[in-house]
Amino acid sequence: MKTNTLSTNKCTMVNLENQIFSSYERNPVLFDEIFNKQGDVKEVYSKLFNLYGEHSINDYVNLNEKAKSSFFNQGITFQVYDKKKTKEKIFPFDLFPRIIPPEEWKIIEAGSIQRSKALNLFLWDIYHDKKIIRQGIVPMDLISSSANYLDQMVNVNPPGGIYNHISGTDVIKHSDGQYYVLEDNIRCPSGVSYVICNRTALKRALFGVFNHYKTFSVTNYAENLLDLLETVKPKGVDTPNVVVITPGMFNSAFYEHSYLAKTMGVELVEGRDLFVENDFVYMKTIKGPQRVDVIYRRIDDAFIDPLEFKPDSSIGVPGLFAAYKKGNVTLANAPGTGVADDKAIYTYMPEIIKYYLNEEPILNNVHTYHCSRPKELKYVLSHIQELVIKPVDEAGGYGISIGNRLSKKEIEVIKAQILLDPRKYVAQPIMSLSVHPTYIDKSESFEQRHVDLRTFTVLGKDKEFVLKGGLTRVALKRGNLIVNSSQGGGSKDTWVLKT
Repeated sequence: MKTNTLSTNKCTMVNLENQIFSSYERNPVLFDEIFNKQGDVKEVYSKLFNLYGEHSINDYVNLNEKAKSSFFNQGITFQVYDKKKTKEKIFPFDLFPRIIPPEEWKIIEAGSIQRSKALNLFLWDIYHDKKIIRQGIVPMDLISSSANYLDQMVNVNPPGGIYNHISGTDVIKHSDGQYYVLEDNIRCPSGVSYVICNRTALKRALFGVFNHYKTFSVTNYAENLLDLLETVKPKGVDTPNVVVITPGMFNSAFYEHSYLAKTMGVELVEGRDLFVENDFVYMKTIKGPQRVDVIYRRIDDAFIDPLEFKPDSSIGVPGLFAAYKKGNVTLANAPGTGVADDKAIYTYMPEIIKYYLNEEPILNNVHTYHCSRPKELKYVLSHIQELVIKPVDEAGGYGISIGNRLSKKEIEVIKAQILLDPRKYVAQPIMSLSVHPTYIDKSESFEQRHVDLRTFTVLGKDKEFVLKGGLTRVALKRGNLIVNSSQGGGSKDTWVLKT
């Protein structure tokens, strides 16, 4: 479909018969998921573009409001924390989906599985033989200095040999059209419930659009998760009893915890609902104690057992870690897993993949500088304005500084923070994340917004599964590169097309 364009200083105004895109400004420097460099609609989006064009902007405003009401009525929310108070927000959702062609998804899926398998082997090694350390590929001080490395996990054998049962891989498409991994998340990766809810909301609002595309379902995640969790049951257990443990209703991801428990058909519990006796875990029920065999935990390591970790934890289960060490219960993900999603370890991922799998990485890393290395520290300090600075142990987009957005005074503050603890920081070039047309409430129009993709990989004993969709996260603030919901981001339904 050809378009007439009107040049502006920085962007191109797309002048189309399609009403909802009539005011869409396209910056040709950015990689637009829908429009090519000439301003033409890409073939994979042409049907969708025309279908949405049948609606006026007023129609779309009404549909968008209905979607928001649906999310509110279902309690699809998340908590945002700041220094003063906690706010509960509806998860922002855009009704215009992202499409991933089958040939691109094949690369993303294979790369996600490859990284998850390599990280699992890495975790086994560093808690057992430490071969990768003894051979000088990954330095021991990087492991031992990680806040997420647990001495208590040394020589502990998790059931089925799996540490990172659930992995979230954050992938971006750069301006060169290639996919890159920004980071790995294997402690408690969240967001999968929103993938499924986004699909449900879009079907309710615009069901007809699905008749024109053959897309993979995303509603099979819970059954696959349960199936794979059951493969890592403790020895001697025929039919495992699985539960999801949550810190409680005030946790930012509580909706997800309750949603996954409900869709898997298992109990959602808090620490106070469980107890340990003779190194076995039991759940309190009105019919008496019931043994628990597999716990999908959404509680951080430090809080799972006050007898072993944080003694003042009121959300953990006393004696749980002892039961785990004896192989009487499975914890997913395993304690101590977070050492492998330390952003400093990320810099070694190409070497980790080659070492354990004897393969080249399918998905490339973004070039990353670790400030604990003197030469790289020197480069970072002199080029902060060109870099993104990240704490190695934070999540949710917290603590990130984008160099070209900082004042001279802010740059000096960041330099001082880095010099105070170089181990704590990594830096990456400012990547140009691809953009996707996104409806913006304030302007009641479509605008370019940066997006990324979180894939969800589940590992079991001799089984793996990647949800064919993932969570497309959107940076709703103009020009912003941080897509996390805690930083004001939203999401889109993600369509993986069948061949």
